[in-house]
Amino acid sequence: MTSALMPTYVRADATFERGEGVYLFDKTGCRALDFSGGAAVLSLGHCHPHLVEALRQQAEKLWHTSNLFRITGQERLAERLVRCSFADVVFFANSGAEAVECGLKLVRRYHDENGQPERYRVITFEGAFHGRTLATLAAGRNASHLAGFEPMIEGFDQVPYGDVEATRTAVTGETAAILVEPVQGEAGVRVPPSGFLRGLRKLCDDEGLLLFLDEVQTGIGRTGRLFAHEWEGVAPDVMAVAKGLGGGFPTGACLATRAAAVGMTAGSHGSTFGGNPLAMAVGNAVLDVVLAEGFLDGVQDVAADFVSKLAPLAEGNNNIFNELRGSGFLLGLRCGPDKTEVMESLRRRGLLVAGAGDNVIRLLPPLTVEAAQIDEAVELLAGAAEALAA
Repeated sequence: MTSALMPTYVRADATFERGEGVYLFDKTGCRALDFSGGAAVLSLGHCHPHLVEALRQQAEKLWHTSNLFRITGQERLAERLVRCSFADVVFFANSGAEAVECGLKLVRRYHDENGQPERYRVITFEGAFHGRTLATLAAGRNASHLAGFEPMIEGFDQVPYGDVEATRTAVTGETAAILVEPVQGEAGVRVPPSGFLRGLRKLCDDEGLLLFLDEVQTGIGRTGRLFAHEWEGVAPDVMAVAKGLGGGFPTGACLATRAAAVGMTAGSHGSTFGGNPLAMAVGNAVLDVVLAEGFLDGVQDVAADFVSKLAPLAEGNNNIFNELRGSGFLLGLRCGPDKTEVMESLRRRGLLVAGAGDNVIRLLPPLTVEAAQIDEAVELLAGAAEALAA
C-alpha cells in the first residue's frame, strides 16, 4: 500500500513501541541499544522519570496560551539559561532551525540598529549544517540539500572549516557575523583545530562582527560541558540551542547578549508554539538533571572510558573502522565499507547509530549511559566489524 507520508526520509525497516533509558523495544519485546539518540536529541534517554513526571504534571494543568501572555515556566527556563551562560536574553522556538533563523534575523537587526544596514552577510563553513529552512540551507550550502530549491537565499559566504585566516580574508564591509558549529556533527563529527574558536572571537572583536555559535547538536552537555564553546574559554554574542534542551520534546532557543539583541523589540520576531508550557516544563526538568552537582563531571568520565575502548577497536579494524573522531558523547567512526552497510549490520545485532557525512557513523548515547552499556555497545561494534570483515 502506498504510504500517505511524503517520501522525504529513507527509513530503516524498524518500528519501536516503547523506550526505557538507553533501550528501545519493538512490538515483540526485542530491545535495541539506542546510540542514535533521536539524532542527538535524547540527552537523558527514553522516558526519563523526572521528565515524564514534569510533563505529566504540566499536561494536567495547562498546555498552551501563546506568547500573548506571560508563561512562568518560560521565564524560569530563560533565567536559568542566562545564569549558566554568556547570555542576557533568550527567545524560545520549537527547533534548531528556528533558533538559527532567529539568530540570523538578530544579526541583521543589530547592524541596522547601529546604522550599518549594509552589513548583512554571514560567513559560514564548508560542511556546515544549520537546518532545512531556505535561509539555513543557504547557510549550510550543501548541494544535495539545495537541489530543486534554488535560487539560494543571498547573504552567505563560505570558507574552509577550521581556517581562521581564510575567514579573515572573507570579511568585507558587508560582513555582519560568523556562524559556526564548535563541532560539525552532520558533516562527519569534524573537530576543528585547537584555538579555532578563540581565533574567530578575536576576528569578530577586531572587525566589529557578531560571533554566532550553532550549538544545536553540541549543547546541553553533549561534549561534557554544558556548551561546547566552554572548552575553548570563549563566549559568543549569539547562540542557537535545541535537541538536548527538550530531551525529546520539541524545544529550541536563541540566546544572546543584550547588546547583540538590541534590535529584537516587540513585533520584530515571534512564534505561536515557541516556549509553550509543556516544552518549558520539560526543558526545566532537563536542566534539573544536567545542572545537578557532579553530573557533567560524570559525563566526562564515562565518555573518556568510551573513547578509550573505541580507540583500539578503530585501530584494530582498519578495514571496517579507520578513524575515531569527536568530543564527549558526540563521537564518530569513519567506515571502510559504506556506512549504510555498517549501520544495518549493527541494527541487526541490536545497536542503533546515526549516519553522518564523510562515511561516518555517529555514536550519540544519552548523557545518563552507564559503563555496562558502553561495554555492550563496544562488544556489538566489535562483532559487526568481525562479521563485515569476514
